[in-house]
Amino acid sequence: MSVEIKVPTLGESVTTATIAKWLKKAGDTVAADEPIVELETDKVSVEVSAPQAGVLGAEVAKEGDEVEVGALLTTLEPGAGAPKAAAKSAPAEKPAEKKAAPAAAPAPAKAAPEVDAAAALPAARKLMAENSLSAEQVGSGTGLNGRITKGDVLGFLSQPPVAQQKAAPKPPRNDDPREERVKMTRLRRTIARRLKDAQNTAAILTTFNEVDLSNAMQMRAEYQDAFVKKHGVKLGYMSIFSRAVIAALKEFPAINAEIDGDDVIYRDFVNLGIAVGGPNGLVVPVIRDADKLSYAQIEKTIAGFGKAAREGTLKIDDLAGGTFSITNGGIYGSLLSTPILNAPQSGILGMHSIQERPVAVNGQVVIRPMMYIALSYDHRIVDGKEAVSFLVRIKQNVEDPRRLLIDA
Repeated sequence: MSVEIKVPTLGESVTTATIAKWLKKAGDTVAADEPIVELETDKVSVEVSAPQAGVLGAEVAKEGDEVEVGALLTTLEPGAGAPKAAAKSAPAEKPAEKKAAPAAAPAPAKAAPEVDAAAALPAARKLMAENSLSAEQVGSGTGLNGRITKGDVLGFLSQPPVAQQKAAPKPPRNDDPREERVKMTRLRRTIARRLKDAQNTAAILTTFNEVDLSNAMQMRAEYQDAFVKKHGVKLGYMSIFSRAVIAALKEFPAINAEIDGDDVIYRDFVNLGIAVGGPNGLVVPVIRDADKLSYAQIEKTIAGFGKAAREGTLKIDDLAGGTFSITNGGIYGSLLSTPILNAPQSGILGMHSIQERPVAVNGQVVIRPMMYIALSYDHRIVDGKEAVSFLVRIKQNVEDPRRLLIDA
């Protein structure tokens, strides 16, 4: 009896995915737990594996199609039977295959590209109708094949009225033959949409400071060998800054909160998002209950996230539930930047390159390893005084790590 292989549950608030790549073809013999298709969601890529050994049936959805959770992807004839046996029985099974065809036809993903009217999704069409908007006003969509999504309409509605009046369809672009047009991946489109949504929704303001890393460097040099020997991982700056941020968040809880409608949600825990680069773009996996973890536990978790991001094995749950984020542009050479909020969070800390610079200490000019740090925050919930004081507290905690030991 054939086994149906369907789109698995993809995690919190994720209901659809895109067929990124079929790793196996119809008629291929596969082993149990062998990946057969790669799905791309708004956040990460997910591989769907064969539940048992057998021979794959026809592909119900093609590469590039959008499929819902629970939708049929393909079927599997159980057993390690060779494809030859399947080929011999094929003529006798043709009538059954014809009967099964109508069951596969309703797959929503296949009809999607044929939708006209700027290919707006149903939720987007309803919202456009409620607000008397046309597809031309909203413009090109960020959904699959350029379809207008509900997020596109909400983004348009969040613009000032003047900007809405000026909005007009873009004229077709004449591509230069020396250019290459490449479709944005679902992950990249989601990153672009979320960053723009954050700018349109939050009142983002950034404040800056600089940190003298002399004591942090001395601590790392003094304890690095013993730390590696005991924990099997290096003591890095990320865990030092993480612990400094966690302590500061306890003191300034509004920066660890979020706005939900007319309410503010405060938390007595810290789920710390750490931005890491992957082959498909920047992702922000979350260290859950980071306030309960040691330096070593934080370092191990970050190292694991970095490896998973490079290998494309991050899970949906790894990216959900963050309350504050840290991004380190310094590893790429950035000297100063203004990070964008990871909505619905109210704050994000930007770390940068360490540079030796002349600074005044006790009336003397000395050379110190300095880093600029930036805090972007939602001014709707966080006042300027809180933001500046929060950043100063991080500076103090990093410049003198002993403060954290005595809770000063």
